[in-house]
Amino acid sequence: MAAAALSKYLADGRRQFVLVESDAIGTVGVGEATIPPIRSFNGMLGLDENEFLRATKGTFKLGIEFVNWGKQGDRYFHPFGEYGQDLHGITFHQLWLRAVTMGQQVGGIHEYSMSSMAAMTGRFGRPAPGARSLVSQLGYAFHFDASLYAAFLRRMAEAQGTIRREGKVAHVHRDGESGDVTALELEGGEKIAGDLFIDCSGFRGLLIEQALETGYEDWSHWLPMDRAIALPTSNVATPPPFTRSTAHGAGWQWRIPLQHRMGNGHVFSSVYMDSEEATRILLEHVEGEPQAEPRELRFVTGMRRKSWSHNVISLGLSSGFIEPLESTSIHLIQNGIQRLFALFPDKAISPVERDEYNRGMRELYEDVRDFIILHYKATQRGDTAFWRYVRDMDVPESLMRKMELWRLHGRVFRENAELFALPSWVAVMLGQNIWPDRHDPMADTLDPEKVAAAMAQMREDYRRTAEALPTQEQFLRQAGAWADDMDATSPAWSFATS
Repeated sequence: MAAAALSKYLADGRRQFVLVESDAIGTVGVGEATIPPIRSFNGMLGLDENEFLRATKGTFKLGIEFVNWGKQGDRYFHPFGEYGQDLHGITFHQLWLRAVTMGQQVGGIHEYSMSSMAAMTGRFGRPAPGARSLVSQLGYAFHFDASLYAAFLRRMAEAQGTIRREGKVAHVHRDGESGDVTALELEGGEKIAGDLFIDCSGFRGLLIEQALETGYEDWSHWLPMDRAIALPTSNVATPPPFTRSTAHGAGWQWRIPLQHRMGNGHVFSSVYMDSEEATRILLEHVEGEPQAEPRELRFVTGMRRKSWSHNVISLGLSSGFIEPLESTSIHLIQNGIQRLFALFPDKAISPVERDEYNRGMRELYEDVRDFIILHYKATQRGDTAFWRYVRDMDVPESLMRKMELWRLHGRVFRENAELFALPSWVAVMLGQNIWPDRHDPMADTLDPEKVAAAMAQMREDYRRTAEALPTQEQFLRQAGAWADDMDATSPAWSFATS
C-alpha cells in the first residue's frame, strides 16, 4: 500500500523508492474486511472498483452483524451509512427513542438504514452518478483476499518505478551521532542507503523496535485477546454482503465472505481458553469444508510509543495492533500513509512535523481502542469468567465519559477527527442493550404524530428500495467484477430513482 501510494505521487525524479521484502517471510493475511475509507484510498490510487474486486476476488461489505454480544441469543447489525433522516436539526435516533418510549409501533432502528436493509436481504446496488435515491445512502466497504490485494498493488508500484529488492535484512546501520537509520544491509551483503525508512515488518518491528527501541504500550488489560485461529473454508452459498462476528466463551469468531471462499477465525484470550479448545469451537461453527489447516496467530494489543521515531515511520503491525473486531487494521495502515502525505518531510526532518504525526496516530489508535472496548464493556453476559471480567473492568476515562453521556440522554459527541461517527455508537449501544435514561428533550419540540407518519414512510421506502436491488452476486457478475467472469462486459446495475 505504501509503495503504491508513494510511487504514484512522489516519484518525481528527485526521489527513489526501494521496497525490501522477502518471499521467505510469511504474511499474516487475515485483514480481509475493511471500512468505507478504503474506497478513498483506492480512489487516490486511481483503481477501477470492478477491476479491483475481480483481481482480489472481493465482495461488498455493508456492515457487521453481531451475534451473542449483549446477551446470548442477541443479534444486531452495525451498518455503514446513516440512520433515517434528521428532522429540523434533531438527530434521527433521538426521534426513534422518543417514539419507542411513547409506545409507538415504529419497528427496529435497523429498518431505517439502507445498508442494514440491503444486507439482511443479501442485496447491493451502486447509485448512478448524480442520482437522488435512497441507494445513495448505502455506505459500503469491501471484503477481499489480502494477499491478492498486496500482489495487485505490488504490480502497480513496480510499474510506477518502485525498485523491489528480494532478501532479508541482516543488519541495520545507524548514524553514530543522530541515531538515524542510514542503511539496511541484506543477508547477501548488499547495502541499501536511504533518508527515510518505512517499517512494515510486522509485529517484530525490525526498525522501529529492534533497532530504535521505541517501546510498546500494552493495552491487554482492556482487550485481553491475544490469540487467533484462522481457517479458510469453501463457500456453501452465495456470499452475503456483510461480515459476521459471533461471540463465544472467551472471544469471538469472524466470518468474512469472499467470492471464492469464506474467511473464518476465532479471536480469544489464552488466559481464559487454550488453543485446543479455541480450535475445536471454531471447527464446530464454520460452514463449508476447510481448505487448509487451522493456523494460530499471537499478538499483544497496543501501540508503539511513537509511530515515527528518528527517520523511521512504522505502518501496520509494526506500529501497533487492535483486534479486527471492527475491521480497522487496514484502515490504520491507510491513515498512516495519508498522514505521511500530509506531513511528508524535506530531507531534514522537522521534530514539529514528526510530533504532529505521532499525536494524530495516537488519537486514532486510542479512538479505535475505545470503540472496540465498548463492545466488551457493554455486555450483560456473565456466563464465563471472561465475560464477567470485561463486563466489570474499569475502562479508559475517554470511553467512560461517552458511555455516561449516552446513558443520560442518548447523546454522542465526537472529538477531533474520530473514525467512528454517531451511527456506529448508536448501533453498538442500542444493539447491546445500553438504553439511555431518556431521550434528548429537544425531540419533544416536534409533533409526535407527524414524526411517526414521516418515520412510517421512511421505513417503507427503505424496505421497498432494498427489495428492488439485485443480489450481491448478480451485481458483481453484471458489473464484470466476478473473478470467474473475466470476459464480462455488461454494464453495472445502477439506480437513478428509489
